[in-house]
Amino acid sequence: MATNSLNPLRHQHRHHHRLRRRNSLDSPSSSLFLKPTTTTAQSLSSHSLSINTTTTTTFSLSPTTDAATSTTPPPSSTSLDLLERHLAARDFRQADEETRRLLIALAGDAALKRGYVFFSEVQFIAAPDLKTIDDLWRRHSDGRFGYSVQKRLWDKAKRDFTRFFIKVGWMKKLDTEVEQYNYRSFPTEFVWELKEDTPEGHLPLTNALRGTQLLNNILTHPAFADMEEGGEEAAAAAEAQEQQADSPIKNGGLLKGLKDKNASSKPQPKTVFKPDYSF
Repeated sequence: MATNSLNPLRHQHRHHHRLRRRNSLDSPSSSLFLKPTTTTAQSLSSHSLSINTTTTTTFSLSPTTDAATSTTPPPSSTSLDLLERHLAARDFRQADEETRRLLIALAGDAALKRGYVFFSEVQFIAAPDLKTIDDLWRRHSDGRFGYSVQKRLWDKAKRDFTRFFIKVGWMKKLDTEVEQYNYRSFPTEFVWELKEDTPEGHLPLTNALRGTQLLNNILTHPAFADMEEGGEEAAAAAEAQEQQADSPIKNGGLLKGLKDKNASSKPQPKTVFKPDYSF
């Protein structure tokens, strides 16, 4: 009797076990882990949405990482929009910084990696780009700033950089008995506002710490080749005006005696110091 009394329990247990096994296979939650993960974008399941989001994030990060390690400038690095905004706002200090950055970006990968432009790399800057930079400077400064303005003044000074630096206000006269000039200290002693007494051609600045070859190559760039034809004539005309202004002294005018007196008393040589030009 004891044996028979256990049979219904054993039968009931086997039946219950089959039900549990069947329910576990038919359970919707279990089937999610057994299905392939290639769900479509139209699926509204919260799990499929999380998978799609993860996949999208993975692909969006890959190009960004590659761009960060590449030395090739993205297209936005050579955009002139920021320069135009600074110039339109008359923020010449920031416009000068942006111009320097643009020259580095336009000169090529080596200049970008180095952080400054070699004079030999100026040739790689496209003429339309350099001309557009110059046009923006002239347009927003009433024609008083820009590389073409500097080139005209440089030609007028017979391409003598000392005379040119004094003319555009990059050098200042010292308060000494002997006539002496010194480079202005960057950035505090430069003029960042367009005023009546702001020297023509004062901006943009070009670093001459390593010499004047960089500025020479910028001013003789093909972008300004159309100025070459009339450059010598303009310089000659300006020289004639200066000579005419000095004619009373040269022809024995009222100032001749004063000039002769100063010349005979003590020579006054012009001394030029070049300690710092690091901009």
